[in-house]
Amino acid sequence: MFHKLHHISYLFFLCAFLMVSCNAGSESDSAEEELVQRALEIHDRVLTVDTHADTPLRMIQPGFDMAERHDPKETGSKVDYPRMKEGGLDAIFFAAFVAQDIRDDDGNTRAKALCLQMIDSIVSSTQKNADIVGLALNPDDAYAIEKEGKRAIYIGIENGYPIGSDISNVAEYYEKGVRYITLVHSSNNDLADSATDPDGTEHGGISEFGAEVVKEMNRLGIMVDVSHGNDSVFYDAIELSKAPIIASHSNARAVTKHDRNMTDEMLQLMAKNGGVVQLTMLADYLRTAPPNPERDSAVAALRASMKPVSEMTPEERTALRESFQALNEKYPAPPATVKHVADHIDHIVKVAGIDHVGIGCDFDGGGGIEGVFDASEVMNITIELVRRGYTEEQIEKIWGGNLIRVFKEVQAVASEIQAAG
Repeated sequence: MFHKLHHISYLFFLCAFLMVSCNAGSESDSAEEELVQRALEIHDRVLTVDTHADTPLRMIQPGFDMAERHDPKETGSKVDYPRMKEGGLDAIFFAAFVAQDIRDDDGNTRAKALCLQMIDSIVSSTQKNADIVGLALNPDDAYAIEKEGKRAIYIGIENGYPIGSDISNVAEYYEKGVRYITLVHSSNNDLADSATDPDGTEHGGISEFGAEVVKEMNRLGIMVDVSHGNDSVFYDAIELSKAPIIASHSNARAVTKHDRNMTDEMLQLMAKNGGVVQLTMLADYLRTAPPNPERDSAVAALRASMKPVSEMTPEERTALRESFQALNEKYPAPPATVKHVADHIDHIVKVAGIDHVGIGCDFDGGGGIEGVFDASEVMNITIELVRRGYTEEQIEKIWGGNLIRVFKEVQAVASEIQAAG
């Protein structure tokens, strides 16, 4: 009898345990579903702005249609209008990127021609697809275009190289619709020093001509972008610019040690300046990977053998993409995730404040991580922010409010400069 009762009691306990576990699991699933639903509703309500995509490099390819949905694994493309809609991405800055080349008249001429080709391709795409997107020139345009149920398309330039040595080019680009210029890219140019030039510094930050370019950008209302610049470029830009500056795609160095990321001192100065740092989805800036010299050598060799993407045939681009995929499979690196993104946001908010952080994914320029592989998945950033306790007001600032505020201040400074003389 005792054994029978003991057995029955055990079965009763086991059933009760399983029922509690099932209920707990059900409650947990329900809570997660509620969190995701709440996050998606917030994501839909706030203005979402991505400040950096290198998509114009694809837009100048014959036959590439932004109105078509592209498979990122087949084509390598990370942004098109259908995927912007899927991800709830309201506005984006397409950056006309020109890789650094020879710094002489011929090189400058080629750089300008390519830059203008990409800018024209952006404008043409917005005209061709006017039913789903609109060209944005001013901060409030993003809100107006969003209310029409469309995506807002802004224009930037990544690398000041296409300015050449002619300051009048800055105004020409402005008239074409350019609203930020990244002063430098992976190598030093005539404007400024790069954070990653293998030969080190050349100007000690921003050159004398670069200072004139910053002054002209302030006069016109073009945001000064310090991403890719070395630390001295950041400090020079803070001192030279009469308007707040931006880092269109940079992260926190205290979280991930990389020369492209910003130190805590820089983040604090960015806050005093009133500027904004836009988090990017590039794995090496988000997490520290263990040393892999074989992979590094293989990647360096592949990069050394490739010609500029803009000069490649479709077949050559496909072959290059397959070569990089093969390297990734042979030498796998730990993935970067949405949690890494939120870790950087947490740190910047802690150091600089909620008003000085935003999002600049760098899609089509190397950006794309686990959970935010392309534009269709950017809502996962919002979901993670809600999971960490960020309010809708804070998320609105991160996703677009902070950048729009800076944009407005840059235009206000330009109006004051023009009124003065």
